Amino acid sequence: MKTLDGKVVIVTGAARGQGAAEAALLTAAGARVVLTDVREEEGRAVAAELGGAAVFVRHDVTSAEDWTRVASTATETYGRLDALVNNAALWRTAPVQEETEESFALLLRVNLLGPFLGMRAVVPALREAGGGSIVNVSSTAGLIGIPGHAAYGSSKFGLRGLTRSSALDLAAYGIRVNSVHPGAIDTPMTAAVAGRDWSHVPLGRMGHPQEVGELIAFLVSDASSYVTGTEFTVDGGLTTG
Repeated sequence: MKTLDGKVVIVTGAARGQGAAEAALLTAAGARVVLTDVREEEGRAVAAELGGAAVFVRHDVTSAEDWTRVASTATETYGRLDALVNNAALWRTAPVQEETEESFALLLRVNLLGPFLGMRAVVPALREAGGGSIVNVSSTAGLIGIPGHAAYGSSKFGLRGLTRSSALDLAAYGIRVNSVHPGAIDTPMTAAVAGRDWSHVPLGRMGHPQEVGELIAFLVSDASSYVTGTEFTVDGGLTTG
């Protein structure tokens, strides 16, 4: 993979789990990262561990004003912006007949509206940089139906569609847009199911956050310069059949 030296990347939901792993991998490859999350104490701790290559911003992804501040922080702190990783998400499950309107709307706001607002906010800076990369972290629930995932799956299927359409809208500016679809990844968000039997997964286990991060680092890098509008699964073969 090509180095990420000189690249500036925003990673949302980076205070723990998958987002923190992504931020660590990106900085290790040479990028400077703006970490964002609503978990302020944890987010600042992650940024401190990464040193001068990272800065933390408290950020509600459903707020357009917050997104403007995050994009400005990137350009004011590091002089440019090259990529956005829309990683922040909520995961809740319920059968459709038991799902509430409030919970359904919340998942749509965080998991779909949030990435849309982020993409819209960063396009001017990415155009100024001569192009860039947007990586939307969807889910295998955005590729196949899963029981209990009516709300979550709707948000992630929507993010898949947003990715494909936006890739066409932004290609003229040299901005690439791709989606990553993790399966079960061992993070604090999925701690409640970590002890389950994963023998139904062809590779026989949950994934690790770093395994998602490696793919995202590739999509941020110039090694993927001819890749856009594409969906990548990181699921141990779960959706192969």
